[in-house]
Amino acid sequence: MLRVEFLGTGTSQGIPLIGCNCRTCVSADARDKRLRPSIWLTTAAGEHIVIDIGPDFRTQALRAHIPRVDVVLLTHEHRDHIGGLDDLRAYNARQGEIKIYGQKRTLAAVERAYDYIFNSNYPGIPLLALREIEAGRAFSPIMAQPIESSTASFLPLPIFHGALPIFGFRFGNFAYLTDCKTIPDATLALLAGVDTVVLSALHHEQHHSHSTVEEALSWAAKIGARQTFFTHMSHQLPPIAEVEALLPAGVSFAYDGLVLQIED
Repeated sequence: MLRVEFLGTGTSQGIPLIGCNCRTCVSADARDKRLRPSIWLTTAAGEHIVIDIGPDFRTQALRAHIPRVDVVLLTHEHRDHIGGLDDLRAYNARQGEIKIYGQKRTLAAVERAYDYIFNSNYPGIPLLALREIEAGRAFSPIMAQPIESSTASFLPLPIFHGALPIFGFRFGNFAYLTDCKTIPDATLALLAGVDTVVLSALHHEQHHSHSTVEEALSWAAKIGARQTFFTHMSHQLPPIAEVEALLPAGVSFAYDGLVLQIED
């Protein structure tokens, strides 16, 4: 059994947007309060894995009572996905070094953004070990070695965030594809048989690097998972109470704090 908790389901600026008084930003519905995108996975073996770690991570970790972080997987290097790496210091103090997995370009960007971590001997810096992974090559983040694809391994899925190649991840019957605009046919094939999938669905208006709700519905139909959850929504999407009824059966808008239990 895989436990999945949505730590954040908003865009790079979160909801409410600073200084905005739109209906979504002033909504009293807790589901419309969205932090930067991230999820926390707890495997059947009790391993704690975070996918993306944005600038809201401290708040998210305290709210969710995350007891430890064994590894972090990065979809890409944008600030809303790497801005919380320094907050891992609290876990380092109790458990030592934490491995950070991503593609080569993403890890290079992390090194530049956190120069004081990787290029200094300053006391108290986070203890992070960068580990490169490749698209389509399954790996075990705990064992830190490539292995055959199985429910015990993660499979990096090549997708496109506009023109930028980024990763989604599949873990057994679960797949997570945030910041997605395009899913190549080869990746759709890698998603065959998945039970639960998470897709980004920004809002209804066209965007150069994110799927609209309508585009996300099209991707969901092509993937054919039993259940689909949308994430990375912006404040331009109306309040969730108004739009959730517009989705077909088996498709839902995720929200911060939502917990899923995925069968192996």
